[in-house]
Amino acid sequence: MTENTPNGKMILEHLNWRYATKAFDAGKKVSDEDWETLENALLLAPSSFGIQPYKFIVVTDPAIREKLKPAAWGQTQVTDSSHLVVFAYKKTLSDADIDHYVERIVEVRGAPRESLAEYEGAMKNAAKQSVEGGTVETWNSRQAYIALGFLLETAALLKIDATPMEGFDAVQFNEILGLEDYSAVVICAVGYRNAEADYLADAAKVRFPREELIQRI
Repeated sequence: MTENTPNGKMILEHLNWRYATKAFDAGKKVSDEDWETLENALLLAPSSFGIQPYKFIVVTDPAIREKLKPAAWGQTQVTDSSHLVVFAYKKTLSDADIDHYVERIVEVRGAPRESLAEYEGAMKNAAKQSVEGGTVETWNSRQAYIALGFLLETAALLKIDATPMEGFDAVQFNEILGLEDYSAVVICAVGYRNAEADYLADAAKVRFPREELIQRI
């Protein structure tokens, strides 16, 4: 462990500090440097096969956020946070999507395309089975949630508030954002808490005891 490596105590302190912020300070913005770190955390999130069947729409335009707010039941986090991230999963997977990813592997790693034939075949077979079995949207949306977890923890380590939200109408979000091949599945408001206006700011974190949630065998 180096001097700059986060230790367990520090990580847990930051995770205990974070909570699902209800009231954001609309006048306080995340710096460009910190936001770049958060975006990189999204990019570095793992996904099944590494396919990354999602995209992240970062909404900072006040006018668009005002349009989205009624579709999120009027929740103020949508408009008052520094940034709003909409996690959208790809509605299907095709051979073309796998080809695109394989080409990216070749570009990044310099691997011969033919050396990836077996891996490519496995991915295309898995995608085909998922599409034909009607589970592709479930599969792809789960990958987006992994990226959400990366965003939440990275934000906590930076002492930036991040609130995951499922309370919104995905159909309306898709229409407002012009999503067709993708669908919104979860959103995350990112910024800084307004502790004076947030009833949860000083509330104790409620979690079940370790023995109820963790089983060792």
